[in-house]
This record gives sequence, C-alpha cells and structure tokens, in this order.
Amino acid sequence: MRVALISDIHGHFVALDSVLADIDSESVDKIVCLGDIATLGPEPCEVVARLRTLDCICIMGNHDAFLLNPDLIHGYTTVSPVIDAVSWCRNQLAKTDLDYIRSFVPHTEIDLGGKVGLFCFHGTPKSNTASILATTPAQELDTLIPDCTETIMAGGHTHVQMLRQHKGTLIINPGSVGIPFKQMPFKNQPQILPWAEYAILRWTANSLSVDLRRVTLDLKSVHKAAVDSDIPCCDDKLGLRKQ
Repeated sequence: MRVALISDIHGHFVALDSVLADIDSESVDKIVCLGDIATLGPEPCEVVARLRTLDCICIMGNHDAFLLNPDLIHGYTTVSPVIDAVSWCRNQLAKTDLDYIRSFVPHTEIDLGGKVGLFCFHGTPKSNTASILATTPAQELDTLIPDCTETIMAGGHTHVQMLRQHKGTLIINPGSVGIPFKQMPFKNQPQILPWAEYAILRWTANSLSVDLRRVTLDLKSVHKAAVDSDIPCCDDKLGLRKQ
C-alpha cells in the first residue's frame, strides 16, 4: 500500500503539477490531500480543476473554510495582504468549484491492512487552525491528539515537513506543495523554500516507511504565473522564493 500525502497547495498549480508528476513515477495506490488548496496563489482555478480529476480524498483546511465563509478569516488573521489574496481567490472560483470544496471532510481514516490505520486531518484532529510541530511538547500533544489509537497520523497546516513519534504513533507532516516554509514559527513574514514538498507512506506486511520528498521547480514558470495574474499579493510577487 502506497499513499501519497499532499497539503497546502495554496493556488500554486506549477508546484502541484510538479508534485503530481513525481507521484506518477512512484505508482501510488491512493492520494490524500490534507487541505488548503486554492488561496494565496495565482492559479486557484487550475488547482481545483486538477484535484477534481484525481478523485482523491480532500480534508477541509482553514483556508478552504475561509473560501466558504469569508467572515472566518477575520478571527484568524488581521494581515491585509493575506485577507485580500483570499478574497481575490474566492472571486476567481466558480460556484461548482466552491461546491467541490464544500464536499471536503474534517478528517478521514484509512485502513492500510494488518491492523494498521492512517488518520488524516489538517491542523489537529479537532481543529484546522491548531498546529503540531517537531517542538510541540509531549504534554501538549496529549491534549491535541487525545486517545490516539491509530498507528499513523498525518496533518499539514504548518508548511514544515515533520516526522515524529508520540507514544508509539507516527505523526507525519508532508510539508507544503505551494508555500513550504523554512521554519515555523516565524517573525514578520516566512521565508519560502524553492521547491515543492509532499510525502509517500509505504506499508507492507513487514515494514512501514515514510518518505518526505522535495521536488525541484521551474522557478521561472512559478514567477511568471504570479506576475501574469492580478492577485493582490503572493509569495512569488514578493520575491520570497529567492531567500
């Protein structure tokens, strides 16, 4: 059983296309998207259209919820460029696109066989705005993932790849397809890494492995997509990928 985990695409179609090409070379059995698909980046419509062709499970991220309920973002951030970019992306999407996003689930469980389960969410099992980091204390994890019985848990949201163990459970963050952060938390504005990130989980009767992958990007195409759009603000227009 091979499961590809993708997350936090954020409207970057060039990055998604590069990741999907890499996934195709790995012959995975299933793709799971952990949310935040179509905000902040210049090509939200293209991302939604491509995801729909995959017919994959999609988790409701906080930014997906912001597209459906514009008032929610004001309880999350006061940063005007972020609010403006989310509003721009919402205006690009058709009703059918929003209906597709409305079908996303808060979490999902996948039976990998052999009594091994994979539990997927966006931020934590109970919140798509809370974070699990490599530095999150074990006592805090007890609160964030109470009564954890799954062998593997997977979430996104932080834009930072992670693999850690907590009381026998592996916790995976595949990183961000569209806006991978150099570190989290950050001050002022994040530094964006010049690649796309995702993960592949492999389970056989005898072994379990997690491959945190980084895929090279055509940065000229990434920048062109940003410049050619009239999105108010995105990481490529700010030049953050150069850092």
